[in-house]
Amino acid sequence: MTSDGATYAPDPMPSPVVGPGEFTFGVMHLDHGHIYGMTEGLVGAGATPKWVYDRDPEKAAAFRRRFPDVAVARSEEEVLADDDVALVAGAAVTSERCALGLRVMEAGKDYFTDKAPLTTHAQLAAAREATARTGRKYAVYYSERIHNEAAVMAEQLIGRGAIGRVIQVMGMGPHRLGTGRPDWFFEKASYGGILCDIGSHQFDQMLTFAGAGSARLTHSAIANHAHPEHPELDDFGEASVVMDTGATGYLRVDWFTPDGLSNWGDGRTFVLGTEGYIELRKYVNIATGQGGGHVFLVDGEGEHHVDVTGTVGFPYFGQLVLDCLNRTENAMTQEHAFRAAELAVTAQRDAEVVGRG
Repeated sequence: MTSDGATYAPDPMPSPVVGPGEFTFGVMHLDHGHIYGMTEGLVGAGATPKWVYDRDPEKAAAFRRRFPDVAVARSEEEVLADDDVALVAGAAVTSERCALGLRVMEAGKDYFTDKAPLTTHAQLAAAREATARTGRKYAVYYSERIHNEAAVMAEQLIGRGAIGRVIQVMGMGPHRLGTGRPDWFFEKASYGGILCDIGSHQFDQMLTFAGAGSARLTHSAIANHAHPEHPELDDFGEASVVMDTGATGYLRVDWFTPDGLSNWGDGRTFVLGTEGYIELRKYVNIATGQGGGHVFLVDGEGEHHVDVTGTVGFPYFGQLVLDCLNRTENAMTQEHAFRAAELAVTAQRDAEVVGRG
């Protein structure tokens, strides 16, 4: 049956948590398009973007066309020297994100980076040391959970005990490779590998949905099955973990989205509990024309389908703003952000190479 929306209604839609000018942020290094989603999320929470900086003036100009009230900075230093700026959001080349974060935190500001937040264990150690020493935040845009209404709704349902105790989380994160990718995207030292990159989303979700504080990697594998023209590209990756709650997790990520799919990737998440299970069809409900935002839940009462598009919102961004103002950890703990990153870089480092096409 289809839920009437009462039993499985979302929490109230989030509202802006600050007024104009009460929380100001800067934006820099626009190497990945996720910077637009990061900015839109913060603006939706009431935050005010003041600066944009990129080494490429065209990128900065394009950003300003979307957010016309921002000023174009002449340098990174101009943004970091502004006492009004409380947080800096950045989507640099993946291998450069940690170094940027260190500069931001040393300047006394909180940092909000695109995923993956770093690419090596040495960077992770440096980021951990800097956050502990400076007291600043190193927040991460794990968008497949925090900026997806189906995933937000699943977290709410799991928190209410709708499927009992979570015992397995399985995530599928296929993406379309497409055309026009920058050169760094195909350089392992720059993008970090598939499990480090898009795999980081899945590790974040495993820990969150299982309510786990840590996990132990039991298997990981990578391959380049069909892209010999890009020998450093991983076009397939998988990994398995055992979490400290006793729940297990499995992820599969790849660059094999067929041209016939109506969007960039059929991202799905399956959460098994002791009293039911949830399936998320995040971005597309294939062959229906319905798009994404679908939550399917089976429990002791029956079968339920809720289309949550436009009904849940994205509470993470308001929570992050308030965390920065109040020095709290309600949006995401620093340990969780780093723990998901640690799993990603470890899975990548230890992965068995199962295919080089």
